[in-house]
Amino acid sequence: MIHRPSGRPITRRDALRTMGCGFGYLSLASMVGQSLARAASATPTERAPWMITDKPKAKNVIFLFMNGGMSQIDSFDYKPALEKYHGQPMPGGDLAHERKTGNIMKSPFAFKKYGQSGIEVSEIFPHLGECVDDMCIVKSVYTEIPNHEPALEMMNTGANFSGRPSMGAWITYGLGSLNQNLPGFVVLCPDVPTTVGPPLWSSAFLSPVHQGTYVSDAVDKSEFDPQKLISNIHNERFDLNAQRKELDLVKQLNQLNMGQSQVHDPQLEATIGSMETAYRMQTEAPDVFDVRKESEATLKLYGEGSTARGCLTAARLIERGVRMVQVYYAKGDPWDHHFDIEMHRKTGHDSDQPFAALIKDLKSRGLYDETIIVAGSEFGRTPVVEVGSGFMGGQTHNGRDHNPHGFTMWIAGGGFKRGFTYGATDDFGWKAIENPVHVHDIHATILHQLGIDHQKLTYHYSGRDYRLTDLYGNVVHDLIA
Repeated sequence: MIHRPSGRPITRRDALRTMGCGFGYLSLASMVGQSLARAASATPTERAPWMITDKPKAKNVIFLFMNGGMSQIDSFDYKPALEKYHGQPMPGGDLAHERKTGNIMKSPFAFKKYGQSGIEVSEIFPHLGECVDDMCIVKSVYTEIPNHEPALEMMNTGANFSGRPSMGAWITYGLGSLNQNLPGFVVLCPDVPTTVGPPLWSSAFLSPVHQGTYVSDAVDKSEFDPQKLISNIHNERFDLNAQRKELDLVKQLNQLNMGQSQVHDPQLEATIGSMETAYRMQTEAPDVFDVRKESEATLKLYGEGSTARGCLTAARLIERGVRMVQVYYAKGDPWDHHFDIEMHRKTGHDSDQPFAALIKDLKSRGLYDETIIVAGSEFGRTPVVEVGSGFMGGQTHNGRDHNPHGFTMWIAGGGFKRGFTYGATDDFGWKAIENPVHVHDIHATILHQLGIDHQKLTYHYSGRDYRLTDLYGNVVHDLIA
């Protein structure tokens, strides 16, 4: 017989009342919400109110994040005017920006036309150049703030500050999970990424079950062994049956606590769900994260390095039903090349082959059409040279400052147009002037392809309804095939 802390035994009525309070939170599946489970089954009368179709174009998202700020004019936005006016002052005077800047600086990288579409791509992305006929390149993305932290928050959560749910959290909230043995949202990076970190994949005021699960994809750390890659994935002291009994006991105690307090405790519910997920991951995660099971040809396709490892793992996770995977390049701001834009050769080389391999591999797995691959940074870079800053001693160098006014992102798969460019910056690549696309518009369009109306996917919190796109955002139908 189970006793209360006071020693008085629990009656049958107490037990039924207590268990009834906690049953809705026994597993990850129930915590994603009844409407989310209905969204997966998708019948017109049962689907969630934010679903716009029973047959969305896409089911999953892979976000390739080049944190730090990839230069649009050194990658996909070729500007002949930079060569013509190299070394001359910018028309209209010095750009008022975060750091002191100088004259116009041409790209040190050669551009080449690729594919039937004839899209011009920098030499730092030769493998992606071969894939341009599968890519939708948006050259007119913009945001508001030129600092890493708020720009990263905007790109990941739709707000310029911490405390809002991430895109991955909104997607799992809206669509639920396709595999109860794995998290719905996974974040891959060699180390905790960026200067912001966990708030970029937070669930904020949504249930904690929707937050991203961070896993290191560091090759030297994991040695491709999932048991070293994922902490505590294997218990040498207790087998699965023993762990199941222990988990059931802890779960029962938590249920009793919730029943006695009569208080809705989302943190406790999330803890129960996390333990359930962790238990289930022991059977499936070691397999899905073990890329050694791929063929030699596939491993060669992706190449070497953590970004290659992350992209290949992302394909395997999507294949197993994970809703969203985000692959960061590395911790800090590795694409933030204030000092010398030539450093893009290194980051570009590390990313180019894996990104292109992901497109090709998803095609071979039959997942390309139902997976949205989106790639970009929190902002772009200036067309003028940066002329020193405090920590660089005030000396002229060949770097570029931050530029939120007009930069490039590319999208592939998921029903987006192929071999297509959209929007334009001015002659120098400074500001979006043709078909400007705000980050909110990118989010709205991704949700649309997942079958979600971004204006209806809301959560009532602190007196009002919140959504990923806040009060803004439009679906860019021109990007959709």
